[in-house]
Amino acid sequence: MNITTPVTEAVGKYLDLSASQLKLTAGNVANADTPGYHTMGIDFEQEFAQAMKAGANAATPVAKEVGGLIERPDGNNVSLDREGMQMAKAQLEFRTGVSLLRSQYAEILSAIHAQ
Repeated sequence: MNITTPVTEAVGKYLDLSASQLKLTAGNVANADTPGYHTMGIDFEQEFAQAMKAGANAATPVAKEVGGLIERPDGNNVSLDREGMQMAKAQLEFRTGVSLLRSQYAEILSAIHAQ
């Protein structure tokens, strides 16, 4: 049985985007010493808004090169400080989404048991 609500659908998309951001951040950290590598990221808010508009037909988030970062002489622009902050932010977003999902399912279970 699949029980979904508009809130659980939205939180699912939110969690998918958070996971995508975590993967991109991990890739940036893994390539911190790769000459010529440029930091990749997603615009979380924009991608979430597009996912909400698209509904079930939501596309995979588009990773883009992050602009405005200082490039080292080897052409790499990964900042481990920035990536650490991105990782912390993405973890908070993910934990928030999980918490929202838990509360939504608790409400559904409460409604089921009340009848």
